[in-house]
Amino acid sequence: MKAIVTGGSGFIGSHLVDLLLAKGHDVVVIDNHSTGRAANLAHVHDRIRLVEADIAQGGRWQAELTSGSWVFHLAALADIVPSIQNPEGYFRANVDGTFNLLRAAHSAGIGRLVYAASSSCYGIPDAYPTPESAEMRPQYPYALTKRLGEELVLHWAQVYKLPALSLRFFNVYGPRSRTSGTYGAMFGVFLAQKLAGKPFTIVGDGTQTRNFTYVTDVAEAVYAAASSRVVGEVFNVGSGATVSVNRIVELLGGSAAYIPKRPGEPDMTFADISKIARAIGWRPRIPIERGVAELLRHIDYWREAPVWEPASIAEATRDWFRFLGGNDAGRR
Repeated sequence: MKAIVTGGSGFIGSHLVDLLLAKGHDVVVIDNHSTGRAANLAHVHDRIRLVEADIAQGGRWQAELTSGSWVFHLAALADIVPSIQNPEGYFRANVDGTFNLLRAAHSAGIGRLVYAASSSCYGIPDAYPTPESAEMRPQYPYALTKRLGEELVLHWAQVYKLPALSLRFFNVYGPRSRTSGTYGAMFGVFLAQKLAGKPFTIVGDGTQTRNFTYVTDVAEAVYAAASSRVVGEVFNVGSGATVSVNRIVELLGGSAAYIPKRPGEPDMTFADISKIARAIGWRPRIPIERGVAELLRHIDYWREAPVWEPASIAEATRDWFRFLGGNDAGRR
């Protein structure tokens, strides 16, 4: 089976490429390296075909989609602050790019399409664990554009009978997560701080919990979804547990510095994964203790990452407070 992975040089995408190769697939990666790193695929560069292209524009990449091929759409711009500062760029990459891919996939007669959606579409939900039926409350442009991309995928599955479905990822972590760019994911921040001997910058009091999901579990969920016959559905992909930031600091080992709580962030993220377990048979396998231990084994990956401190974080997240500070806990 030919498998096309958009965003395949990124964090999650590169782990999915590893899994697809292990399963015997011929893999084509389409990536413009706006966020991904070629180094993430260096260990398999001779086993894949890499097409450098921006899917928000037409081009030769469209010819890679062939009849019966599997398409995994992970290409996207991520992070909260940059999306607030550049909503047009995020719309172009995450919405226009998704539309172009859907149109090309339909024309090619592909066999399967799996879309990587985001749990950020829930905003601050009313129920935990949060089911797929929860109200959509995107708080910032990244969340909104990922939700719009998902709407497109579901619409094409309904109207044009495209064999597609969507997976909402919760708090994915693991080796190869992004090391540069504007202030972003917690684990990348913490690991660079640990290497530099700096305290971990904990937002709020650290009692907030997250549904940290190890990246290889996510790759397995994506593969299980592609292998199923389910079409036009949405599934949460989470770890089955919610863990406090204080517990992560305990596992990483080190001192802490506390910074102000941010508007628009939930006190908890926790996926209800009963639907995907029931429909597809996927369940996570990596507990947080094992996942953090794996991160520490690969900690040198973050040696060149920026080292954030309270003052630089305050400057980098100024627009976050400016634009989201008036929200009432994410409710309309």
